[in-house]
Amino acid sequence: MAQTPDEPLTLTVHNLPTPEGAGAAAAVDTRAGRWKMLLILAVCAAPVIASYFTYYVIRPEGRRNYGELVNPQRTLPAFSGTDVQGREVPLASLKDQWLLISVADSACNKACEDHLYLQRQLRETLGKEKGRLDWVWLRTGDVALSEPLKQATSAATVLHVKADDLATWLQPAPGHRLEDHLYLVDPLGNWMMRFPAPLDPQKAKRDLDRLLRASSSWDREGREH
Repeated sequence: MAQTPDEPLTLTVHNLPTPEGAGAAAAVDTRAGRWKMLLILAVCAAPVIASYFTYYVIRPEGRRNYGELVNPQRTLPAFSGTDVQGREVPLASLKDQWLLISVADSACNKACEDHLYLQRQLRETLGKEKGRLDWVWLRTGDVALSEPLKQATSAATVLHVKADDLATWLQPAPGHRLEDHLYLVDPLGNWMMRFPAPLDPQKAKRDLDRLLRASSSWDREGREH
C-alpha cells in the first residue's frame, strides 16, 4: 500500500489587535451602552409623555379646558410651611399627588369657606379616584387657626406660609387676587392650571376627570417614601 509523503506542518498567523483597534472597539461599546440606557429611559418616560401629549395637544374638536393652563409650568417652591401641629413641611414634599390648592388668610372669611367647601366637594365627586387628589389650604396671616376650622379641614393638608413667599410661586389672573382662584399642581410637582374666579364646579370637575384619566397609566394613589 502506497504511503503518502509526510506533509510539512503549516501554521496560520493572524494579526494581533493593535491598541488603536482595541480603543475604537471600546468606544463603540460605550456608545452602544449609552444608546441602550437612553432607550430604557425613553420607554419609562413614554406613558407620562403620552398622557400629557394627549391632554395638551390632541384635543377633540369642540373640547376646551375650563382651567387656564400655566405656561411655563412652575415647580413646587423650595420654601416650607407649618402644619397645624407646628411641624415644618417643605412644599416640595407634597409632590407625587395631584394637589387642589386654595389660598386665604387664616381668619377665613366667607369666600375662603366657600373655596374650602368646593375643594372638599370636588374631591369627593371623584369617587374611587379621590385618593389621587389632595385637598390643600395654604393659609397666610398671623391669626391662629380656630378649632372649628381645624375640624372642618381635618381631611385637608393645611399649611401656614408667608404671603411674600407664596407670591413668588402662584399668581392670580389680571384683576384678581391670589385668594380668588383654585390652583392645580400635577404629581410631578408642577403648578399647571389655574381655575377661573368665580368657580364653576361642574366645569372644574370635567377638567379634573380628564386629567386623572389622561394620567391613569403612570399616576398612582399615595406618595413614595
